[in-house]
Amino acid sequence: MSIGDWLFSLFDGFGPEWVLLCICLLFLLDAILVPTLPEIFFIMGFDRMPTATFGCELLMAAIIGELIGIFSLYYVVKHIRVPKKISKIADKYVNFLIVSDEKALLMNRIAPMIPFAGAFIALIDSWDPRKCAFYIVAGCILKYGAILLASGFFYSFFTGKMAQTVMLVFIIAVMVISFVASYYRKRKVGLEG
Repeated sequence: MSIGDWLFSLFDGFGPEWVLLCICLLFLLDAILVPTLPEIFFIMGFDRMPTATFGCELLMAAIIGELIGIFSLYYVVKHIRVPKKISKIADKYVNFLIVSDEKALLMNRIAPMIPFAGAFIALIDSWDPRKCAFYIVAGCILKYGAILLASGFFYSFFTGKMAQTVMLVFIIAVMVISFVASYYRKRKVGLEG
């Protein structure tokens, strides 16, 4: 059994509602503190039922999980006593980015530069949580919508096994490109700072 077969078999026996719950929980955990590689699981979930309707349901589950996770962390950080020094460091860090307002959360989808986004939202006084929520949702729709469109294309033109392989390669490529973009952006920020 290949690694791709093993990954795609993780959701075997799950009905669509359980796949949606798993995706929601994985995105929630990823948004709070635990990196879960949500892109891979998102595609694996879509593999269970590659239809437009289920794709939209998956997208909603991802958005809900992301929002709950980010704003749970936001709530915790907002309600604990964080030293002003940490807030200043977070503010200084964000001000080094090309985009230093709430739109940075949209850019975070392409080049992940802001880990623990909920904490940053809580620490940076100039950020409006409602605008942050808007950019988080917009980022999810753009990134995961594009992944769904690509996956639908792969399922239209390839057999099931080949579509799975191509989707995994596509997702890994997206993750590598995001990592490289993040690395170069951090390096550039370090050189400018």
